[in-house]
Amino acid sequence: MHQMSAEMRACIEECLRCHSTCLGMAMNHCLEQGGKHAEPEHFRIMMACAEICRTSAAFMLIGTHHHKHTCRECAEICDECAKSCEQVGGMEECVQQCRRCAESCRKMAA
Repeated sequence: MHQMSAEMRACIEECLRCHSTCLGMAMNHCLEQGGKHAEPEHFRIMMACAEICRTSAAFMLIGTHHHKHTCRECAEICDECAKSCEQVGGMEECVQQCRRCAESCRKMAA
């Protein structure tokens, strides 16, 4: 395995936590709540967020320099997901995790 900085290890952990949080909240909380929680636009951004977080973590684990591209996109999508979850309401755990992941990914994209 390539040498990995503590900052990159932390980003991988944030990405994997965000993947788990968004996927779990979408599939459980949002589907069960229904209404605005399950509206297509909100649900799609949550699924996109979960997927780009998993992809970004994988790219960092692989050790490719392309992680900078996925991390940049991940930060943007996490910000959008946090905003959507905040607007829907009752999703503070997801909002906070998306913000932490976005901040960490911005550092990796730099």
